[in-house]
Amino acid sequence: MAVQAISLSGELSDDSHRLTQRVYYEDTDFSGLVYHGRYLHFLERGRTDYLRCLGVEQSALIGMDEEGLVFVVHRMEIDFKAPARMDDILTITTRTIKAGGAKMILEQEIHREEKLLIAAKVVIAVVNRSGRPRRLPDDLARQFVGAPPGHPGK
Repeated sequence: MAVQAISLSGELSDDSHRLTQRVYYEDTDFSGLVYHGRYLHFLERGRTDYLRCLGVEQSALIGMDEEGLVFVVHRMEIDFKAPARMDDILTITTRTIKAGGAKMILEQEIHREEKLLIAAKVVIAVVNRSGRPRRLPDDLARQFVGAPPGHPGK
């Protein structure tokens, strides 16, 4: 039996992050399908490991300066295209559409093999430790969009 090595935090490509997750019994409802609220968990894992692979430590951001920096989900649109079932292997893809000012916009998808199950647009607010909006520093914005130096993002 061939064993495929997969990083626990997923992998970055030129334009996105991919994370592989298995569906467990705890993710399903009485019908055997993934409960709709559990998709939020998969999407959150994708975003968290995307940051980790970019070298962004959320625990360090809150203490980065006197203001601190925190990412908060402000808005999320989710299209449920098809269901996942127990033991399915899912791929969560995350890509940055915009990073700058006091927000980021991410696109996320969940696939089972080539089948699109979930499509989401996530607007992330950038706030300080008191919950007030703050500007995303240019160097951090560049990590998310790969923009050239001096450009705050897409």
